[in-house]
This record gives sequence, C-alpha cells and structure tokens, in this order.
Amino acid sequence: MESTAGAGQLLAISDLHIGYPDNRALVEGMRPESDEDWLIVAGDVAETVADIRWALGTLARRFRKVLWVPGNHELWTHPRDEVTLRGVARYEHLVEVCRELGVVTPEDPYPVWRGAGGPAVVAPLFLLYDYSFLPAGCATKAEGLAYAESTGIVCNDEYLLHPDPYPTREAWCRARVAETERRLAELPEDLPTVLANHYPLDRHPTEILWHPEFAMWCGTGLTADWHRRFRVATMVYGHLHIPRTTWHDGVRFMEVSVGYPREWRKRPEPPGRLRRILPMEVEAGDRGAAPGVGRGRGGAH
Repeated sequence: MESTAGAGQLLAISDLHIGYPDNRALVEGMRPESDEDWLIVAGDVAETVADIRWALGTLARRFRKVLWVPGNHELWTHPRDEVTLRGVARYEHLVEVCRELGVVTPEDPYPVWRGAGGPAVVAPLFLLYDYSFLPAGCATKAEGLAYAESTGIVCNDEYLLHPDPYPTREAWCRARVAETERRLAELPEDLPTVLANHYPLDRHPTEILWHPEFAMWCGTGLTADWHRRFRVATMVYGHLHIPRTTWHDGVRFMEVSVGYPREWRKRPEPPGRLRRILPMEVEAGDRGAAPGVGRGRGGAH
C-alpha cells in the first residue's frame, strides 16, 4: 500500500454526468481547498471515453490525488462512443486511461490517507450488482425483471452494459466481489477503511426509492456485512441520485452524487458540492434525505 503524509481533506463526489452541459460546467468549477486535498469520484462520470478522460484529467490536475470507481454509465457500450469495447475489455481500457492520468483505480494498491482524520485505507471498489435486491414478492431475477418491465422501470444496463466474457452481469459481480474481498481481508487490522463503490454495500439506502424495483440494479447482498467486517469508517457511494448520509450499525454511509440537472435544480443547496469524508463532516438531521430531495429516482437509467 502507498502511504502519503500531509494535511488537507479527503473529499468525494459522484454521478457527474458531464454529457449535460450544466454538469460539465460544475466540473470546470471544482477546485480543492488546499494542495493536499484528495478526491474520490464514485462513478458515472460520463458515457464516452473522451468525456471520462476530460473530466478525470481536469480533476487530476487540480487535486493531490484522485481515486475513481466505475459506475454503470462508464461501462455502457454507448452508440455515441467511438470506443466500442465491451465488458471487461472496456473496463480495462478505462483503467489504462486512468493510469495515464495518474488516477487511482480499483486495480491499484489502496492508498493510505494520513491527513486530518487519518490514518485510513481508502479503497476504491468495483463490484457491480447481482439482482439480489429483488422487489417484494419476487423470488428470482426473472420474476424481478418481469415485474420491473410491467412498471416501465428498467435500467438501461439491460441494453448497454455487457458482461463479456462473463455470461451474465451477476457472474461478473460474483467474480469482482470474491477478488475484492480477498484484497480487503489482507489489509492491516489496525487501520480503519473508507470504502468507495458506485453502489451501496448494503440495501438500506435503496429503501426510499420511489420505484423500489430499481434496487435490483443497485448492489449485491454479498457485501451486506462488509461495513462491519472491514472496519469501515465511511462507506462512500452514488448511483441513487439521492445525496444524503445515513448510519447503519454505527457506520456512516454517504451518497455523494450530483445527478441530472432536473434533479439538482430542485435542491436548495448549491450543486456539485464536494462532500468531506475525512475529517468527518458534522451534519444535522443526516439520517434522512436532504431537504428538497425527497424520494429517489424512477425511470430507466
């Protein structure tokens, strides 16, 4: 593991979606508060490799260290993207892009934050989902998908996120979980961790979704105890477009997404605010949705 001394803050943001001009402008305005600040980018930067490169490169030039995890949108083989790679090959290509930019990925050694609030291992994770967050009354993936189709709430992953060479997305998920679990188990037992993943490690953050069937594309039950097993100080995630903080088994879960302009324009707080992970933010009323946010997304994402 790399160890970096210094002051500053460990910050986080996700779901930048810079295909929207207003969101791209938010990234153009993002700056650290000190030369020692690190930034976690928890997925869904954009759908094209060119946009992903621009955004992460812009942030990497400004922050001492940037750590990235893939969201589902980065993994899409989108018809607008000149890069037509699928599945694992696309992910590996994005990892190489990040390494060219000096951005830490889930394939790299986990760095140790030694600034204020540290030390802590900061682990960017890539885990996917396995359809285990089924709608009520559904016992299988097939039943869950049929129910989702009946409501009109089907994630675009079903058409754009290919698992090649794995036979299914859930098979890819299981492989990622097994390898990541092995790496986390090897970490020093005297260090707390900050785990960053595009999806929450536990199902509870999905309980406020307007359309609960969307939870199928929001994580895996295989990680439900990781926040306890791996000494997690904070679990950082995005994807839900419901920025808020919850506590589960005494562990802080922080959803740090920007979301789409139609979502963030409704909120009273300025859009694109970088959330402070370490030292820990002190928040009031942090168990529910942020004022003006209400319940979460519905529709095909």
